[in-house]
Amino acid sequence: MEIYTNNLAKPIHSYRPYWAKRFGAANMLPMTRAEMDVLGWDSCDIILVTGDAYIDHPSFGMALVGRLLEAQGFRVGIIAQPDWQNASAFKALGKPNLYFGITAGNMDSMVNRYTADKKIRSDDAYTPDAAPNKRPDRAVLVYSQRCKEAYSQVPIIIGSIEASLRRIAHYDYWSDKVRRSILVDSKADILLYGNAERALVELSHRIAKGEKVSDIQDIRGTAFLRKQIPQGWDEIESTKLDRPGTVDKAIDPYEMKMGAGTSCETEAKKDEPKLPEGTNAITVVRKPKADRSMQVVRLPAYEEVSTDPVLYAHASRVLHLEANPGNARALVQKHGDREVWLNPPPIPLTTKEMDYVYDMPYARKPHPIYKNAKIPAWEMIRFSVNIMRGCFGGCTFCSITEHEGRIIQSRSEESILKEVEEIRDKVDGFTGIISDLGGPTANMYRIACKSEKIEQSCRKLSCVYPGICENLNTDHSALIQLYRKARAIKGVKKILIGSGLRYDLAVKSPEYVKELVQHHVGGYLKIAPEHSEENVLSKMMKPGMGAYDEFKAMFEKFSAEAGKKQYLIPYFIAAHPGTTDEDMLNLAVWLKKYEFRLDQVQNFTPTPMAMATAMYHSGKNPLRKVTADSDDVPIPKNGNQRKLHKAFIRYHDPANWPMLREALKKMGRADLIGNSKKHLVPAFQPAVMASIKQSDGTVFRAKPLPKAFNNFKNAAFKAGDNQSPSFKSAPFKKSPIKKAR
Repeated sequence: MEIYTNNLAKPIHSYRPYWAKRFGAANMLPMTRAEMDVLGWDSCDIILVTGDAYIDHPSFGMALVGRLLEAQGFRVGIIAQPDWQNASAFKALGKPNLYFGITAGNMDSMVNRYTADKKIRSDDAYTPDAAPNKRPDRAVLVYSQRCKEAYSQVPIIIGSIEASLRRIAHYDYWSDKVRRSILVDSKADILLYGNAERALVELSHRIAKGEKVSDIQDIRGTAFLRKQIPQGWDEIESTKLDRPGTVDKAIDPYEMKMGAGTSCETEAKKDEPKLPEGTNAITVVRKPKADRSMQVVRLPAYEEVSTDPVLYAHASRVLHLEANPGNARALVQKHGDREVWLNPPPIPLTTKEMDYVYDMPYARKPHPIYKNAKIPAWEMIRFSVNIMRGCFGGCTFCSITEHEGRIIQSRSEESILKEVEEIRDKVDGFTGIISDLGGPTANMYRIACKSEKIEQSCRKLSCVYPGICENLNTDHSALIQLYRKARAIKGVKKILIGSGLRYDLAVKSPEYVKELVQHHVGGYLKIAPEHSEENVLSKMMKPGMGAYDEFKAMFEKFSAEAGKKQYLIPYFIAAHPGTTDEDMLNLAVWLKKYEFRLDQVQNFTPTPMAMATAMYHSGKNPLRKVTADSDDVPIPKNGNQRKLHKAFIRYHDPANWPMLREALKKMGRADLIGNSKKHLVPAFQPAVMASIKQSDGTVFRAKPLPKAFNNFKNAAFKAGDNQSPSFKSAPFKKSPIKKAR
C-alpha cells in the first residue's frame, strides 16, 4: 500500500470507460425490465440493491454510486426496498454481468427501524409516505442472502454505513452481544468501507477486465477474508502497540505533542526511550525505517473480544488509532479459521474528483414509480447542497469520522454555485430558499492541517479536542466568500445553514459568525453542546461550555447589530457513557437557568464501532490505555435510569414530574422541589396527570390543584432574580400535557 498522498492515487475520472458507455446516460437508472428495454439494454452490468427508496439526488448513496458507475460506462440498475421474503424481487432486472452491490441505505437498518429504547419506529423517512417495515433488520445480511439465492455465481460487494461500521467484530446494541464481522455473516466477496468511490471505480474496472474478486486484495478501503497472512508481511500484535500497564490519568492518547512541528508521536513501549518529564505524548512503536505499507496489526480474535469486554475496548482503541490514511497499517482479526483483513483507509478525493462526483446528471427527484408519494428524507434535503464531507471532530458517539474520515474533502466554489442554480431551475416547488449549504459539519469547508506532512503522520482522532490543534488552519474566509456568492445568485432569496455547526471552531473567526448570524439564520440556529458537565464531555471528546458561552455572546451581539431576535437551539444527549444522575441533574438546572425547554431529546444509542459504544459495552475508557484494572466508566444501561436521564432534560414536562420528584428525594435534593421559580419541579401534579406509575410500581394519584398550578406558573414566569432558574414563556400553554404511559 502506498503512503497517503493524492498524487499517488489514480483520479477516478481518468479510467477508460467500459464499452457500454455508448448507451449514454439514463434520465433515471432503471428499476424495471421495461425501463431497461427503453434504454436498449439486454442486461445490467451492475445491480445495486438498497433499503431506501430510489431518489436520483447526490445526497442518497445509491444515486451517487449509480451515477458514478454510469459515468464509468457501466449499465446500472436499481432494486430499491425489495420484498425480502423470497428471491423473486432480486431477479427483477435479470442477472447482472459483473456483480450485485448491496447497501442497507443511507442509515443503518437497525438505527432506522428502532428507537434508542429498542422500540420499532412507526415510520421510515426514506420510504414513500414514510411507510414502516419496508426493510428488514440487518438489511445487508438479508439482501446478500437473497441475491445468492437468486444468482449464486454472481459476486456480492457490500458497502455503505451499515457494512462500513460492522467491518470487524462489533458490539450490537439490539442483541446485546458482540457479533462477527458482517463479511463473515453476509458471505459477501468483498466489503468497501467509508466513502468508497475510489475503491469502487477501481474494483469495477478490474472485475470488468476479468479479474476474480477473490484475487483483488490490494485496494485501499476494502475488507475481505483470507486463510492466512501472506509472506513478506510484518505482523504486529496490537497488545504490543498498546502494552497493558498502569493507567496514567494524566496521559491522553489523543492529546499528542507535535514533534518539531512536523510529526505526531504516539504509543510507546517501556523499553523505548522515555519522553522528558511532563511531555504529554507517547512515542510510536515501529522498527527503524520500517516499511509500514507491509505491516499488519493483529487485533484480538473475535472469539476473544466476544467474551472479554476489556479486549473489545482495546481492539476498538487500536482500530481508531489506525485510521489516518497517511500512516494507517492494515488490520487483521481472526474469526475461527479465517482472517478478516482490512486494508488501510481510502485516500481522500481531491476537489476535482469531488466535483466529478457531484456534477453528474442527477434528475434531482424521486423515481416516477413513486408517483405523488411524499418521502420525508427527500422533502428535507431537496433544496440543500452538500459542499464537503468528512469531520475532524472525533466525537466518540458519532459515526461520521469512522465512516467518512477526518480529512475534509471539499467541492469547488464553481461546482457548488452551479448546483444552487440547478435547484433554482429544475426542482419543483423552489421558492428561492436554499435550506442548507453544508455537510457533516457546517463550517469545516476547506479547513485542513497547515502541513500535509504533519497531516500524514498525525495520530490524533480529533483536531479540536481537548483544544483546537495549533496546526489546524481555522480560516473561514473561503466559506464566507461562498455564502456571499451563493446568496447573490439571481432568484435566490435566502441561504439557510441547517447542518450542525462546530461553534468552538466558529469563534476563531468572528467575521464568519457575523456573516452566519446576520444573513443565514432563519430565527433559530441548532448547535450541539451535548452536555454541560466536564466529566461527561471528556467521554464525548466535546469542548467545555466555555466555548458555548463565547459563541452565544457573539451570536447575541451580531443578532442585535442586525436588529434581529434570534435564538440558539441546543441539542443534548441523555444517558451517554460516563453520565451519572448528578450530571443529568446539573444539566437540568443549567437548562432551566438559561430558560431552555427542549421537546426533542436524544437518548444515547450505541452504534457499531463508535468509541462511546466500546465504553458502553466494556465499562472502560478506550480514550486511554485499556487494562483490566482501568478505571470504570459509569454506564446508564438500566431502562429506568435512561428514562430518568431523559426526564431531567425535559424537566418542564408535567409527565416527568413524579419521576423527578422521586429521584430528587433519593439524591438528597428535595430542595429543588417546590412551587417557585427557584425550584426545578413543583410539589403538585396537574389533575390531567392524575395517574402515573412510578419506578417502584406504585401509582401516583394527584388531586386537582388549579390554584397551586397557577401560583407556580406565575412564580416561574415572573421576571426577577437572574441568579435563579426562570422561564420566559409558559411551557404549559405551548406544550400539551402528554398522557402517562
